[in-house]
Amino acid sequence: MRARSSISWARRTRSSNSSPARIISKTRSRNAGTPPTWSVHGSGRSCDVTAEAEIIAGLQGAGLTGEGEIILEPLTGGVSCDVWKVETPTGPIVVKRPLPQLRVAAEWLAPVERGTSEVRWLRRARGVKPSIAPEVLAELPTGHAFAMRFLPGCPVWKDELMAGRVDVPFAGEVGRGIAAVHAATAHNEGDRADFPNDEMFRALRVDPFLLYVAQHDVELAPALTALADDLSGRKIALVHGDVSPKNILVSADGPVFLDAECAVYGDPAFDLAFCTTHLLLKAVWSGDARLSEAAAALVAAYRTGIDWEDAEEVLLRAGKLTAALLLARVEGKSPAPYLTDPDHKRIVRDQARTLIRAPSPLGELVAHWKRTLP
Repeated sequence: MRARSSISWARRTRSSNSSPARIISKTRSRNAGTPPTWSVHGSGRSCDVTAEAEIIAGLQGAGLTGEGEIILEPLTGGVSCDVWKVETPTGPIVVKRPLPQLRVAAEWLAPVERGTSEVRWLRRARGVKPSIAPEVLAELPTGHAFAMRFLPGCPVWKDELMAGRVDVPFAGEVGRGIAAVHAATAHNEGDRADFPNDEMFRALRVDPFLLYVAQHDVELAPALTALADDLSGRKIALVHGDVSPKNILVSADGPVFLDAECAVYGDPAFDLAFCTTHLLLKAVWSGDARLSEAAAALVAAYRTGIDWEDAEEVLLRAGKLTAALLLARVEGKSPAPYLTDPDHKRIVRDQARTLIRAPSPLGELVAHWKRTLP
């Protein structure tokens, strides 16, 4: 069993600049006929009392909390959802509610129905392998929010990588996990019917990562537009849509995938490309060769799980997508927040532009990726 850090999901995501806002339910007996009231405590956070009161009411209606004091502890770190940790009589849970407008500099709107799509992905993935996703406990009646089980003692993979703890074999486990979901759902009409989320995927992925850059780059616009059209048109397997180190927990049983709100029935090459992109960006940021090794391990492990089509075709599409996503992380709507050094941006930008003009399969792309300026 691999040794794990004791850092918890909650500890990683809690803001260090403010104490957690608290909404406390001081509820009378059910027999009293008096509706519950809530008070808010804390500082440093804008708190939607009505919405959070609805969350508490939903948790009570689902039987997940009692009628005593209920504290919503806000978790931070994401741009697309409000997330809280809630203590319950049976242990801590996490509640997630999607936002209609993402917290980024450019305007980025997305349907809140993606919360329901995430629930479906988590449940489907657990059907492939129970340890691969957290258990969904309840869907709440407002805002497409839902509750899932909290997983203590599982560090976030991004935090491990940023701290210099690069576990190359774990990257291989991530690749195998992604491929397992793709293989189990490939060419499955039932799964395709359950995830008719083309509009959401376009709003969350195609437009901000591919078409936004195309609109601002005349030279690369034809290639990026064609890539966007190809990505939108392929219906092969169930795609998570946000396979990023920040959305993967490191557990004793392997990777646990979170935040599947971009889930769609589409091109599995996207998930592989999306995760590989993050590892290559971090390799430039840190200069650590082990991150390039982790990217290679992820791709190699994923390749062994491809049984739904020719592996080389998947890897070529993934190479094209990775090149575009690398450029988007310096020029798109959602730039990598840690990539602030102008030289780092230049390294990524120059290589990405070259790779968009002359695509290569993902394994080859990773093998030749440069972490420093020549």
